[in-house]
Amino acid sequence: MSTGFIGLGAMGAPMARNLHRAGLLGAVWNRSTDKARSLATELGVREAPSVLALARTSETLVLCVSADNDLLQVIAALAPAMRQGLLIIDCSTVSANAARAAGRICAARGAEFLDAPVSGGVEGAAKGTLAIMVGGEAAALERAMLVLQAMGKTITHFGPQGAGQAAKATNQIMVAGIIRAVAEGLAFAAAQGIPLDKTIATLSQGAGGSWYLANRGPFMERGAYPAGFRVRLHEKDLKICQAMAAASGATLPVVEAALRDYAQLIAAGHGDEDVSSIFRLTAPLFAAAGHEPTAGAVEA
Repeated sequence: MSTGFIGLGAMGAPMARNLHRAGLLGAVWNRSTDKARSLATELGVREAPSVLALARTSETLVLCVSADNDLLQVIAALAPAMRQGLLIIDCSTVSANAARAAGRICAARGAEFLDAPVSGGVEGAAKGTLAIMVGGEAAALERAMLVLQAMGKTITHFGPQGAGQAAKATNQIMVAGIIRAVAEGLAFAAAQGIPLDKTIATLSQGAGGSWYLANRGPFMERGAYPAGFRVRLHEKDLKICQAMAAASGATLPVVEAALRDYAQLIAAGHGDEDVSSIFRLTAPLFAAAGHEPTAGAVEA
């Protein structure tokens, strides 16, 4: 199966590498041509001159772009090359409505479309252990399994097009609450004078444990937040969740609180840091009680 990959960011590039290891990757394309050229050279695959050229030489396309408009622009660019049998797997995090719109464009031209957003961080992307949430036809998913299994460990069919994105939105709401709770808890631990490294290692094995405590707690301990899941991207995702909830007449307190925090971080110049940089806001909470805020904290 000749697979083309579109979107070689922090998640896309390692996912493409895993497709190459499985012998499935034929060519790559990225809006920033230097990224595509570099990865193509590294892996010994073709750098496609355009998404149209990539589609014409691929049986399957995997997309990993940033937002609704990015997805719909790529789908529009691909449309002239869509044909019966072409399978498009979108691993981006976008709204369910955008996924369904992309699916309609593909169906009108005979191509099959799956929304297949992923979770597991850059670590999961590198190791090929992502959780992949799929929306679309079961027959299309069956055709896609070889590709999906090269990138992920848990692959779940949630229903028709858009259902994968609904599952991913659920995940993003949970992430918002968990990362906020971890940051608040570790700020509390620091104020109590207990070592954060031991706190993270021990509590990760208890009822309060989570992927974020184990994998991003150390970022908070060090006060360094290398780009993994960027604040700006989670803000974008949470605005999708906010709009989906509003369509059902609901307001989600966890989402609203996280969006306020992210607005503050972005205003302070931290929008491209990992979401664990929310610790910049919780660390100063104990300053009023005579505890010094962690270095690099944002005064709340």
